[in-house]
This record gives sequence, C-alpha cells and structure tokens, in this order.
Amino acid sequence: MPNMETENSSISRAEEIKVLANEAFQARKYAQAIDLYTQAIELNSQNAVYWANRAFAHIKREEYGSAIQDASKAVEVDPKYSKGYYRRGTAYLAMGKFKEALKDFQQVKKLSPNDPDAARKLKECEKAVMKLKFEEAISVPESERRSIADSIDYRSIDVESQYSGARIDGDVVTLDFVKKMMDDFKNQKCIHKRYAFQIVLQMRDMLRALPSLVDINVPDGNHFTVCGDVHGQFYDLLNIFELNGLPSDENPYLFNGDFVDRGSFSLEVILTLFAFKCMSPAAIYLARGNHESKSMNKIYGFEGEVKSKLSDTFVELFAEVFCCLPLAHVINEKVFVVHGGLFSVDGVKLSDIRAIDRFCEPPEEGLMCELLWSDPQPNPGRGPSKRGVGLSFGGDVTKRFLQENNLDLVVRSHEVKDEGYEIEHDGKLITVFSAPNYCDQMGNKGAFIRFEAPDLKPNIVTFSAVPHPDVKPMAYANNFLRMFS
Repeated sequence: MPNMETENSSISRAEEIKVLANEAFQARKYAQAIDLYTQAIELNSQNAVYWANRAFAHIKREEYGSAIQDASKAVEVDPKYSKGYYRRGTAYLAMGKFKEALKDFQQVKKLSPNDPDAARKLKECEKAVMKLKFEEAISVPESERRSIADSIDYRSIDVESQYSGARIDGDVVTLDFVKKMMDDFKNQKCIHKRYAFQIVLQMRDMLRALPSLVDINVPDGNHFTVCGDVHGQFYDLLNIFELNGLPSDENPYLFNGDFVDRGSFSLEVILTLFAFKCMSPAAIYLARGNHESKSMNKIYGFEGEVKSKLSDTFVELFAEVFCCLPLAHVINEKVFVVHGGLFSVDGVKLSDIRAIDRFCEPPEEGLMCELLWSDPQPNPGRGPSKRGVGLSFGGDVTKRFLQENNLDLVVRSHEVKDEGYEIEHDGKLITVFSAPNYCDQMGNKGAFIRFEAPDLKPNIVTFSAVPHPDVKPMAYANNFLRMFS
C-alpha cells in the first residue's frame, strides 16, 4: 500500500512540476523549462506529454537531435500520442530531413484525421519532398558543375539614370560607397544588381586565394575584435559598428560565421561585410558557419530573401562564394577561432585543418562538419550532439587540443547565450554570440570580444537589441518552416 501512495505522490508532484515547466516555456525560459520537464520525467517517465513538451523546448533552442530523441520516447510511451510524432516531424523538418518528417506527419494525420492543421502541414511536407525529388533528378554531378561566377559579366549591366543609390566608380570599393550603401540599406533600399554582382564576384576571388585556416597577426599595441553569429540582424550589426567603430586596418574585425538566415535582413548583412572586405582585406575576416550552406539557406530564409530582393542567379552565386569561406582563424599563434567547435578524435593539428579541401557543401561528418557544428559540454569526454550533427566535447578535449597546438584559448560562436557570451572549460573556451534578442524572441544580449596585443586578454563587451523595421524574422523562410515556428 505505501508503494501505491508513493507512486501517486510522485505522479501528482510531476504534474505540479510540469505546470511550472509550462510557465517557464511561456516566458521563453527554455533552458529552465527543459530542467523542469526533466524533473517531471524523473518522477514519472511514463507520461508522453512530458517527453513531447521537453522536445518542444529543445526545438526552441535549436537542439533538434535532443528533440528527436525526446519525441521518439514520447511515441514509445504512447504510440497513439499524435503530438509526439508532430514534434519529431518538426525537428526533422528543421534539419532538412523531409522524408523522415513526412512519415511522422502521415502518422499525425492518421491519428487526427479531422485536424485541419495536421492536414495542412502534411500537404506542405509532401510538397517539400516532391520538390526535393525533382531537384535531385535534375541535379548535375559536382564534377560536371560549371561555376555560375564565370558566366556573369557585371560590367555589361547598365545602371539606369534614375537609380539614386550607392555607386561604385570603376573597380574600387571605397569607404564612401560602403557608408552610402549601409545608409540605403538602413532605409530599406536595395543596391543595384550590377554593384551587388561586383562585390560578390570580387569577394569570391579574394576568398579562393585564402587557406582553410587563416593566420591573423595583431601587432603589439593594436586591438582586434571578434563577433559571433549575426543571423541577418542588420540593425544590430550597425549598432556593433556604432559601439566599436567601422572596420578598418586600424580597427579590424573577425565575423565568426552565421551571417545569414533567421533574420530577414541577411542580404544587407552579407553585402555590408563583403563590401568592407573588398574595401580593405585586412579590415575584416570572415569564417564559415553552419548556415553558410545551401541546405540551411533553403530552409531558414536566405534563399527566399535573395530571390525576393535580387534574383535566382544570386542564390547560386552566394552558394558558390560560401564554399570559399575559410573554416577557422588563429590570432597571433595563440587564439583559435572557429564557428562550432572541436573534434571527435584527439590529435588534430592545425596543419590538418589547413589541409581540408573546403570548396564544397559541408559534409555530414569529418573535420569540416565538426568545425562548423560541434558544441562544448560541461562533462569531460565526448557525447552525442544535441543538434543531431557534429558532437559535444568536454573541457579535457579543449585542454588537449590547446596543448598539442601550443595555443591558449578557443573562441567559438554557434549558440545563443543569455549574456551574449559564456566562458567555459576552466576559462579555456569562450562562446560569443552577436545577435541580441535572437529571432525577436529570445531576450538575450549580444556580445563581441576585443583582444589587445600582445597579451590578448579577452575584453568582452555586451549590448542589447535595437529596433528594426517591422519585418519579422523568418519572413522569407520556407513556407512549411514558418508554419511550425
């Protein structure tokens, strides 16, 4: 009898905790919600709702691997619980795994045949899978693919006399041009496609000449600024420049990947960063993030935005140029800067990173994938990725990598942090994220790091979001993903 009472009290306590978890979720405190759902699960693991709710909180944190695990557990506990399939399908969609998502939404429709929402989502998913099959059928093998850049002659494009925006005279991108362009962007005007082509093509030539791992030298007495993800938040990028000065040879920056997607001013962000690089290669360094890829851009808005503001040709051109972005940087042989993180094996040397043939879409495994996708974890060793791609690595992995390569610090981005940054692994790893109030809903600060040579002590500056025109994040994202967000 006492056992029954204990069980009943565990079940009722789990329900109380679930209510608190739901409140945290509503307040967008997703990490807190996950902790509370976990407590509820520990008290009663046979309630599918707890697993599905925790899966939803993981989705909000873009931890799609963990979401799939939780949603799978929900349907294992209760095979008739449609929300479990729904959450798993949503996570698969967010990862671009349309065929797996389709199976789950078919199951949702079977369990809830009269649910109009389920029917609509299944239809969107079917359309996405059909489109994917069609694209696969007409795609040209990598080896036979011709460069889109080689077919573009921007000089032959006339600029209409009534065009009143920023103009490039001849081949040289000047600071005056970049300032005028940023001002036009601020007022939601687009740049003429001739100049957009010129910037992106010049950028391609510049990036192709760089190694996969770029060494940066900061002379004694000088400073250097590292920014994390910007994710199409152009007005927050302008604020960074207000706070810390425009990029120049005396005020150089490194933007550490994920310039585009999610935010709906991604084109403005990427053209501004590219234009500064064209103006002065030493003023700005750019690293590839996991969102500088075709599959991500197709889902999270950049492709739709570029088609809407410029043309289909630019979609192909950006995809080609993103494949030229370097994968990592080392500042003064001491600070290793990478978008995602470290590796599934020990013993990786900087020379191994230099040797990566990066001119391709990111693979699903291997060093390049891990550089773009991995995350740190508090426990030692390595674990599966909560994202479903890459891995999680502990402080011992960070320490060994730094020792073996005679480095002092890893700086990476890739993850939203409440304060815009987080210091982990005994101070040997810093995450920096520069998109405040990410997606207009996370309430986080943004941050950047200023290093002063020679000691390269990280000085972290945090800042809050600034207002932007009333265009929602994901405004250009694929229709089916907007439906699920």
